[in-house]
Amino acid sequence: MTLTATHAPAARRSVTRGSRRGDRWVAWAFLLPAIAYVVVFFGYPLVANLVMSAQNYTVKSFYTGEAPFVGFDNYTAVFGNPLFGTAVLNTVLFTVGSIVCQFGIGLALALFFNGRFLGSALLRSLLLLPWLLPLVVSGAVWRWMFDQDHGVLNAALRAVGLDGVPWLTTTSWALPAVILTNIWIGIPFNLVILHGGLRAIPAGLHEAAALDGASAWQRFRHVTWPLLRPVTGIVLMLGLVYTIKVFDVIMVVTGGGPANATQTLTTWSYRLSFQDFAFGQGAAVGNVLIVVATVFGLVYLRSARATLAETAS
Repeated sequence: MTLTATHAPAARRSVTRGSRRGDRWVAWAFLLPAIAYVVVFFGYPLVANLVMSAQNYTVKSFYTGEAPFVGFDNYTAVFGNPLFGTAVLNTVLFTVGSIVCQFGIGLALALFFNGRFLGSALLRSLLLLPWLLPLVVSGAVWRWMFDQDHGVLNAALRAVGLDGVPWLTTTSWALPAVILTNIWIGIPFNLVILHGGLRAIPAGLHEAAALDGASAWQRFRHVTWPLLRPVTGIVLMLGLVYTIKVFDVIMVVTGGGPANATQTLTTWSYRLSFQDFAFGQGAAVGNVLIVVATVFGLVYLRSARATLAETAS
């Protein structure tokens, strides 16, 4: 009896260690599929892209497997190409123009739908349709709408006595056309997130400000906007990370033309790889995009962590 009592704590510790070890194995069993997915679909392509950017990879390399190591020659060729500056500028204009308009219109709609009125839920649901459609379908629809002779937009302009606009055939209008398309696609995302943020603001704060004599603008500036700021930071950062790598919309609407007027880093990477067959240079441009997106992604994670800290406090 004494022996049993003496060894009981040790037995309990052994059982506890065995239970923890079993929990650890169960946790790893649940994590392994996710880890395998990340390694196969993200890790391997990333490493392969890095390797390819340091090689002279050609069509012949697919058959022979021979791709001479060239170091940073592909990056030097990309940075020295006059089209690199054009692609960077177009990427910046496309990203900034899209985000500013998407956020502004999305915020205005979120404020509008924050007030309850008959049919608001149905109308808000209809506004989500651009977000639900496949991007290729949206791009094809807008390409038809931009048609100079038979498009809806030019038909509307002619109906009010104005001349039609060569949206997709001139360098001055092609980039605004793809920006307009991307704005239409991205508004619902901003609407949904910002509307949720507005709903989280206690109504009593606005009522108290109104009783103190604050105007609608003063209530927005001093009550709504400061409390909505954490949400807006996340919306803008996610929009930036997403917009900077948009490819399908531009390819469907303009294909990067005319005369490279809508050529961004994403479409240029595709052109280098699959039209010019300069796979190493295409991979180099892709790696530049990965670095930029990673930087903004880290900023987003930091913003999200700060938002969670503010919410917890």
